[in-house]
Amino acid sequence: MVVDVLKTLYARDLQKLKVELELYHHEENIWRIDNDIKNTAGNLCLHLVGNLNHFFGTILGNTVYVRNRDLEFSQRNVLRNELIQKTEDAARVVDKVLSGMTDEQLKLNYPVPYNNETVTAEYFLIHLATHLSYHLGQVNYHRRLLDKP
Repeated sequence: MVVDVLKTLYARDLQKLKVELELYHHEENIWRIDNDIKNTAGNLCLHLVGNLNHFFGTILGNTVYVRNRDLEFSQRNVLRNELIQKTEDAARVVDKVLSGMTDEQLKLNYPVPYNNETVTAEYFLIHLATHLSYHLGQVNYHRRLLDKP
């Protein structure tokens, strides 16, 4: 049951991330920085898909994804369609991994420590869902502030 809730939440928020990117009137504003807003929507998207591909794909799904966290925040001007594709790809990875899990497996320890502590998979995957939601809110705020028609 918890697995189903997680699948629903991740699917919902990754869909919302795609919608946020699609709502930009001017594609170049996805990469805009202004005053105290230092993270672009594009970099936040790259960070989220990198995070999910690493912690779901590499760690739990044994994919060959290799994360470059620094690049998530330094890369610029990736096309909107590519960001959307990366978001869709990450959503498929998350869904595939969660579809292969049971609630009993969520009670087991996540394979790598979080903040130097052992935590359950359930705890860590809920943490990742809140991380996604937090940055999704930043993308929404970025769009509403910096993308005027």
